[in-house]
Amino acid sequence: MAAAGTCGTGTRSTGSMVAAASTNNVTSFQRRGPRASGADSGCSRLVSIAGTRPSVRNGQLLVSTGLPALDQLLGGGLAVGTVLLIEEDKYNIYSPLLFKYFLAEGIVSGHALLVASAKEDPADILQKLPAPLIDDSYKKECDEDVCSHKMEPDIKMKIAWRYQLLPKMEAGPVSSSRFGHYYDISKRIPQELIETSKWHGFFLPEKISSAFNVESCSLTPGYMKLLQFIQNIIYKEGFDGSNPQKKQKNILRIGIQNLGSPLWGDDICCTENCDTSHSLTKFLYILRGLLRTSLSACIITMPTHLIQNKAVIARVTNLSDTVVGLESFIGSEKETNPLYKDYHGLIHIRQIPRLNNLIYDISDVKDLAFKLKKKLFTIESCMDVRVGL
Repeated sequence: MAAAGTCGTGTRSTGSMVAAASTNNVTSFQRRGPRASGADSGCSRLVSIAGTRPSVRNGQLLVSTGLPALDQLLGGGLAVGTVLLIEEDKYNIYSPLLFKYFLAEGIVSGHALLVASAKEDPADILQKLPAPLIDDSYKKECDEDVCSHKMEPDIKMKIAWRYQLLPKMEAGPVSSSRFGHYYDISKRIPQELIETSKWHGFFLPEKISSAFNVESCSLTPGYMKLLQFIQNIIYKEGFDGSNPQKKQKNILRIGIQNLGSPLWGDDICCTENCDTSHSLTKFLYILRGLLRTSLSACIITMPTHLIQNKAVIARVTNLSDTVVGLESFIGSEKETNPLYKDYHGLIHIRQIPRLNNLIYDISDVKDLAFKLKKKLFTIESCMDVRVGL
């Protein structure tokens, strides 16, 4: 991992270890001076990047997904150098919101963006990002929601006891100086924030206008072009850690929309035995290798419900670090189920990465639902009433 490689104790040189040992011998009557530049100072510079914080579990550098409740479910945020796969809901209504939250958080935090799409121009996507909410505005929204959803005492007693013991989801407002922000989906992000941000767009129809031979690497033209584009940005902008003294370190947020759909020239959604079944998995394998050695984090939305071959889905999951699935109630039996009348769908935390660990971390909360309010997208624990529990 990029962060782990910088902050890890295993990367210290012999000289730095001797210096550390000498500083530990300072008595209580001696004043500790400022630390010289070395492995520790490099780690502090890495942690001090705006919009990041170290994980309390493994020290991995984290960025916010733009949705504080989702950050909490993922162990504090999205680890730098990893891939977050969003399994799109059936009608692709709610997954674009998570995609936009991730990009909006990058702009507010001052991170660089790389937006890739085969359907919509990246410039148009940025224009539709939600506006950040200040603390007072979010508190007002929460108060209004509590007043409009008060439960009767007898209904509250029917809630299964196991839900009463679940950890509370983060509900308080987040200051602009803290990690993560809230956003108003009814408003657009201010134009001046977009103009002052640094972003790179990849619009597939504009990139594959010319002939491109990819027979030797068995990748579709769209995937090959995108990998080259991402690699060039990482290396040219210094996100790979080269020339550390050249400029201040920053995070590159990569957003790829509708990957694996026919718009990318991939036919895995059209037939079970497709000719390019290995193209998508090879793309993810190479992409993850680029992320592992750079200060970047990636979110990918994918219509996994359209992929015919279940083996491909399993390989895609294994090649992703974090996997979150969205299940919409539209057109399903749950839409009319009274147990889910206050929600619009379920959110499934299918996989959390194992970073500096031998096993995967498991989310404490299993039954999660989301609802789309007028201004907010919220994640809550399902209050599933089960008779006899």
